[in-house]
Amino acid sequence: MLENTAIHLRALEPEDLDFLFEIENLQKFWYLSDTLQPYSKKLLKDYISNAHLDIYEAKQLRLVVSLSDHTPIGFIDLYDFNPKHKRAGLGIIIHEDYQSLGLGKSALKMMLNFAYNRLDLHQIYVYIHLENQKSVSLFENLNFQKVGELKDWHYENGVYTSVLVYQNIRNVH
Repeated sequence: MLENTAIHLRALEPEDLDFLFEIENLQKFWYLSDTLQPYSKKLLKDYISNAHLDIYEAKQLRLVVSLSDHTPIGFIDLYDFNPKHKRAGLGIIIHEDYQSLGLGKSALKMMLNFAYNRLDLHQIYVYIHLENQKSVSLFENLNFQKVGELKDWHYENGVYTSVLVYQNIRNVH
């Protein structure tokens, strides 16, 4: 478990099923993960039971962001893990009730430390919807650099939206 005084990053547990079900089925966030339909509890239960797979095998790592009292408040993911090129994508979602409290930033700092120091990654990248200024500010504050824009990258409800690409490259000097 990765932790500081405010939060923990921990593996998924069976008791996280209801929280995972709630977050994954919030339609307003489906555009973030290209979700097209609701997830069943059975499917998510199976996902949790397979979450023990090593990042080198699964090519992804999803951790629960929880308060020090173990209340889950969100999820943080490394995805498209590529050990050969030493890079991975990063995603985070924090429940609305816990946003703007610095908890997401704290979770991201822990995950970056883990990715660079334990997984020996060279770079982390994120995709941020052009309109999501909260995320832009958050990632820029964590020294992510904007490296491009993917025009009309997502199509949702008859509208194309662009996505910004940010990278954080490990300083090895």
